[in-house]
Amino acid sequence: MTTSTTTRAQHNSIAWPALIWIAMLHLGALLAFVPAFFTWDALLLCLVLHWVTGGLGITLTYHRLLTHRSFEVRPKWLEYVMTAIGASASEGGAIGWVADHRRHHAHSDDHEDVHSPNRGFGWAHMFWWMTPDITSVHTVEYYKKWCPDLMKDPVHRWMDTYHIIFPILGAVALYAVGGMPYLVWGFFMRTVLVLHSTWLVNSATHVWGYRSHETRDTSTNLWWVAIITYGEGWHNNHHAFQTSARHGMRWWEFDATYIAIRVMSFLGMARKIKLPKLTHAAPIVSPERAAKLARKQSKKVKGRRPMDDEPELVGASR
Repeated sequence: MTTSTTTRAQHNSIAWPALIWIAMLHLGALLAFVPAFFTWDALLLCLVLHWVTGGLGITLTYHRLLTHRSFEVRPKWLEYVMTAIGASASEGGAIGWVADHRRHHAHSDDHEDVHSPNRGFGWAHMFWWMTPDITSVHTVEYYKKWCPDLMKDPVHRWMDTYHIIFPILGAVALYAVGGMPYLVWGFFMRTVLVLHSTWLVNSATHVWGYRSHETRDTSTNLWWVAIITYGEGWHNNHHAFQTSARHGMRWWEFDATYIAIRVMSFLGMARKIKLPKLTHAAPIVSPERAAKLARKQSKKVKGRRPMDDEPELVGASR
């Protein structure tokens, strides 16, 4: 593979199991247009479960807890319960999700990014998982490189292997409780909305919006994505401070997930919450002194992104 960011990476064959499952979910969501399957309580259930599986499951657990370890939960079994909720969103097992996302941060918007918008909006949004790059196929070696911490945990390994169980059990339970309206709105429609909300972070927040920090990628802050993803739309802030539990930095950048983490902390369920590191303004120095300090700093960081926060929990150095 060349180092050019415009060269398309080689692809593996189509990921048929994932493609068939996601296609089935979209077909099921079309049943929402059948009037007989609509009830107001089913619509409310859809919205509540969107927050539970997309907000608590994906945004809070898969992303901020497992991928970046921006906080800890206690007791330990709570992490497994929250991971099961995340698996119910039909975005795959936690280890695979975390591995892809850590690789995204290590190579954001370059040729090794698993969902770089440089290959097109559609690729960044959803085509990347349909025909994954050969180098990002979910093998044991891939997992050990990007998720050595989760791979050491036998419970997480089991949950990643059998992740499909959780959405299926959820669908069965919804049908048993509320029949077709609950199945259509609480499972099919809710899952599709969660999927596309999450994918918009990969696509829209690398294309539109504003930038508060000079990261080396094209990440942006986009308010409407932040609303439907419970704070993930403040993506440029996140790329600048990757291990921060808080993504909305300004007073008007509403971050529902960070509020949930603070509530968990108040209840004794979360601890060691990481926040952006604040630094004091540098003193005024002469141009010659500034140039000397810059040369010294460049040798120290050895090419690391100047605005990136702590390195990710990966097995190999970047």
